[in-house]
Amino acid sequence: LLLSLLDCDYLQNTGIKMPQSAGIISGIQRMILYETRARYFLVGTNQAQTKHRVLKIDRTEPKDLVISDDKHVYNQQEVRELLGRLDLGNRTKIGQKGSSGLSRAVSAFGIVGFVRFLEGYYIVLITKRRKMADIGGHSIYKIEDTSMIYIPNDSVRVTHPDEARYVRIFQNVDLSSNFYFSYSYDLSHSLQYNLTLLQRPYELWSSPESSAEEEVHTQSKQDSFDIFEDEGLPMQVVYGLQNEPYYKYVWNGKLLDRVKDIVHHDWLMYIIHGFCGQSKLLIYGRPVHITLIARRSSKFAGTRFLKRGANCEGDVANEVETEQIVHDASVMSFTAGSYSSYVQVRGSVPLYWSQDISTMMPKPPIRLDQADPYAHVAALHFDQMLQRFGSPIIILNLVKKREKRKHEKILSEELYPAVINLNQFLPPDNCIDYIAWDMARYTKSKLCNVLDRLSMIAENVVKRTGFFINRSDFYCHTIRPDDRWGDLGGHITASGRVQTGVLRTNCVDCLDRTNTAQFMVGKCALAYQLYALGMIDKPKLQFDTDCVRLFEELYEDHGDTLSLQYGGSQLVHRVKTYRKIAPWTQHSKDIMQTLSRYYSNAFSDADRQDAINLFLQVYQPSESKPHLWELPTDFYLHQRNSMALPQNRRSYTLWWSEGILSYLPVAYDEVPCEDTMKKVKVKRVNRFDESIDIYTEFFKPYELTSFDDTFCIAMTNSAREFMPKTVGGDPSPFTVRKPEETGKSVLG
Repeated sequence: LLLSLLDCDYLQNTGIKMPQSAGIISGIQRMILYETRARYFLVGTNQAQTKHRVLKIDRTEPKDLVISDDKHVYNQQEVRELLGRLDLGNRTKIGQKGSSGLSRAVSAFGIVGFVRFLEGYYIVLITKRRKMADIGGHSIYKIEDTSMIYIPNDSVRVTHPDEARYVRIFQNVDLSSNFYFSYSYDLSHSLQYNLTLLQRPYELWSSPESSAEEEVHTQSKQDSFDIFEDEGLPMQVVYGLQNEPYYKYVWNGKLLDRVKDIVHHDWLMYIIHGFCGQSKLLIYGRPVHITLIARRSSKFAGTRFLKRGANCEGDVANEVETEQIVHDASVMSFTAGSYSSYVQVRGSVPLYWSQDISTMMPKPPIRLDQADPYAHVAALHFDQMLQRFGSPIIILNLVKKREKRKHEKILSEELYPAVINLNQFLPPDNCIDYIAWDMARYTKSKLCNVLDRLSMIAENVVKRTGFFINRSDFYCHTIRPDDRWGDLGGHITASGRVQTGVLRTNCVDCLDRTNTAQFMVGKCALAYQLYALGMIDKPKLQFDTDCVRLFEELYEDHGDTLSLQYGGSQLVHRVKTYRKIAPWTQHSKDIMQTLSRYYSNAFSDADRQDAINLFLQVYQPSESKPHLWELPTDFYLHQRNSMALPQNRRSYTLWWSEGILSYLPVAYDEVPCEDTMKKVKVKRVNRFDESIDIYTEFFKPYELTSFDDTFCIAMTNSAREFMPKTVGGDPSPFTVRKPEETGKSVLG
């Protein structure tokens, strides 16, 4: 704590402005569900257990959800008295001590949501969590276990014979595998978005609209103190920001819809699905954390052969945004630390296409379902991308070009004319770039090195898009200049660099080839990120160094996880396969993974698709509708225009949303204009208020804690896992190791 205060003093004495805005930390991080015969009482508390909120859920309504939140903040004494009164009031006989009127049902860490099938509502609570990563003191947790509790009392329950089947289908979405959340960091947005939001000048928040919502939190001296109060300095006000999540990557948005406008915001916790991994790179003892976060889209979500191409709103199948964050872990805060990130996207080819799996073939024929001569669906998709990422959008299409029987080539022949058609209406500087490269054919060739060609593409891409860093150039970039650094794209700001545009990679499945291509682009971006942080003297990383082997392992975990979610098996072809250094045992593993993928696609994908449709509330059960398992197809659930004609038809020539072009190459979502400012709620708080104090949130100085709790992430460590054990070896993670030195193969 003293260190933190000295930092503040130093910042003031050197004339550096104190941070003017900070993200709001959720005030509810633990909760206990108490039950009586007529009510459930959910008591939520902050980390220090000093502030409590109470949610009252009615159990006498058989089919409706009746929730009341009094919005009052209780202290520990008040909440004990309240529970004591509830206990006394609900006993069967006055003065009876034996039977308690209020019983404790379950302890939890957050609400996933509320769901109803054919009977009453259920509440889904997170009962176990595990810390997976830490970014600037903001903890990211993985859901380990959940509990689904039926709300109505047995006396009012109206039973339905199909209810149990719907519950089973809903629970087929395994919430304990790869669902993540954070109390203080918005996982649905990129680090670039979250930090540029904080860097906007605070005068922007003082508009008439936002000042109406501002509330100055004046707290008693017991709750918070101002160290500069006795010095005669004024109380420092910080603008606490609460941003709307990006619902495309939120998986429980529909489950919270019912209560979103009723309860206080602290009760709402949004979860993402995908992958999160963090590794520690030790550079002569200096810790650099490399974090990989993948967000899977909840729109048009599903399994491999059942979800292909795009729907009528421009959402594509298997769309995943992958972000690699590199930061100097020796400094924790977002304001004082050095943070860098790079984002890339994978997703199915944005056309109306599918594959018929009824033939039981390993590669069912690709068919185009609807003619789209004006590339309407591709326009909707690229409009979304321009809005979120800016320009240039670079498409890397890895499907085959030459085939004996036309199969994958069908997609290229449709996508290329679609891009040409859309580009003719865009300004030349903001056109969509299209790179087609037959990766499978290059792999079979004895003369060509696939990864060399990919690294050339990667260098070109990273130079076009740039990357995000929240620091301006270091002095070392002046004394050790590099030609490539001067050519780098992106947008240079007063506080660093911003990535503009994104690489969108696809093959047919967007699994094996795509993951290797993304790894190569990520490796190239990592070199630039480390160079920008002043860790290496030129933006180039070699294979077989500890750093790249650590990054490769992280990327393969990421690829395996995403492949299991969409394809039903781990990756078949890995980076080692394309480097042609995979051991001979790998071929038998590849065959097993291919068989596993085929089995999953043939037998279990339909059940998984039903579960995803039910979990995301794409299908909502009703007495008047056919049951989910009776539907011959879910086409109508995902294609809204098949059930009703759209009210307004989009222009085929001016195919982008209004206002986007005027800000390009910067993404519209990151521009502080009237439209984007509406998505942020602002309140004025004391600088030491716990709702914005990430130091207190992470280190908990007023509580008795253990090192095991504070530093509980078992991170892969470059020095421990990858550095050779030979005495006198070079400890640098950027030294190329010989095969006999490596000691541990990534593939085992």
